[in-house]
Amino acid sequence: MKRLSLLSLICISLVFITGTFSFAEEATPPQFSVERLVIAGSIEDREPFGVVDVFSASTELVYCFLDARDIREDTIVSFVWYHGETEMAKVDLTLRAGTRWRTNSSKKLGGRQGDWRVELQDAEGTVVDTVSFSVE
Repeated sequence: MKRLSLLSLICISLVFITGTFSFAEEATPPQFSVERLVIAGSIEDREPFGVVDVFSASTELVYCFLDARDIREDTIVSFVWYHGETEMAKVDLTLRAGTRWRTNSSKKLGGRQGDWRVELQDAEGTVVDTVSFSVE
């Protein structure tokens, strides 16, 4: 009982002295939200066209399209392309502060069949979203 009371007294003292008491770090809010992250065969009028998750082996080029919303400040995002577990490309692009920003990254497939994915990473390298597709 005395041990619990001493612990309570220490916690109350910490709150009084520092004004806060927390066992966990507060997470910083994300710089933006992802409205859409899709793979498409082309981009037309700043929109993805031919959105699918399976492409023919004869497909030469695909696009990863991002529609970001509520961007708090200018920031960098990275499109990291993987074939299987092998990183094939990393493309850094800027998102400008505002209510909406659309951008895309493209990748030549080079006839590589199998499973692909694109990780969208924030400026700190944290994976924000992932989209997968395959080439058959």
